[in-house]
Amino acid sequence: MQGLRGLVIINGTAFRERADMNGYERILSVLEGGDADRLPYMPITMMFAADQLGIKYGEYASDYRKLVEAQLLTAERFDFDYVSVISDPAREATDCGACVHLYDDQPPALDENNSLLREKSTLVGLEIPDPLKEGRMLDRVRAAELFADQVKGELLIEGWVEGPMAESADLRGINTIMMDFFTDPSFVKEMFEFSVEMGLRFGKAQVDTGVDIIGLGDAAASLVGPELYREFVLPYEKRLIDGLHAMGTKVRLHICGNTSQMLEDMGTLGADFVDLDSLAPIAQARAAMGPSQVLTGNIDPVDVLRNGTPERIHEELTKCADEAGRAYVVAAGCEVPRDTPLENLNAMRDFARSRTPGQ
Repeated sequence: MQGLRGLVIINGTAFRERADMNGYERILSVLEGGDADRLPYMPITMMFAADQLGIKYGEYASDYRKLVEAQLLTAERFDFDYVSVISDPAREATDCGACVHLYDDQPPALDENNSLLREKSTLVGLEIPDPLKEGRMLDRVRAAELFADQVKGELLIEGWVEGPMAESADLRGINTIMMDFFTDPSFVKEMFEFSVEMGLRFGKAQVDTGVDIIGLGDAAASLVGPELYREFVLPYEKRLIDGLHAMGTKVRLHICGNTSQMLEDMGTLGADFVDLDSLAPIAQARAAMGPSQVLTGNIDPVDVLRNGTPERIHEELTKCADEAGRAYVVAAGCEVPRDTPLENLNAMRDFARSRTPGQ
């Protein structure tokens, strides 16, 4: 394993000698159950990263060169172990033809009142966009290519796709799909089929550029409840994760919100990382998923990270790391808010530097 020099003998006892690892080595070592010089550090930054570069968020979300520049600057400034192509959940839906509102300094937003699949019959003739043709999906692929050219093997490079529930909600509308579960469950499954196939094609386009991991964002899945999640969402997430693994990439499962009643099911998916929002207790996740599942999170991004103090952040992360055990990656429960004080983000970094896995 890179970054480890073997054994050193001190007073007759053999110890493993650690060299300084880079971010790529550090994360992969923890994923594989190995040693690391410190805890990996992987906060999600989007608007925060754009602000570090001093650009409007509309530019960050529309120009892959600016996204990459902002991510690299933020990773260097705060000692992150990875970079990510994530910007917003509307890329696939945009290229499908959905009505998406673009803003100067806010993320793109789906127009639920004019959803692409407001008429169910639209799905019959809907074609999966080619992620290598002009569009917002291609812009993300180009970001992945540029990351691979600049930091491959130094920082972990993360691609991103939407999960079946999130993507179907983007195409149909979150309120409408909630009714569909009860009025037309077969149509929900048809949307999920479409979404999984699109996710696999989009994921492959990013994997082919050299990304090391694909983030799978399925935020709306936390809203359906454990029964509907188990019956409808889980099988399609499993197919998407298995398909991505078959391409040779690792997978990070990110479901925002309260997933506390779904943790055991989520643990069966085989995701390499499972992100936990602040409403999903780490101790409960560890008990439900077993000792080897790598967990990330879960301090509250607003109450603790943005509004708290470095001392409180240290206390909360100490609790997270203690409850998670060896397989833990330092991060907030979700995106770092754009107005987070720099000293608070540095406090997360300092905590990661202060501990080794399982310490």
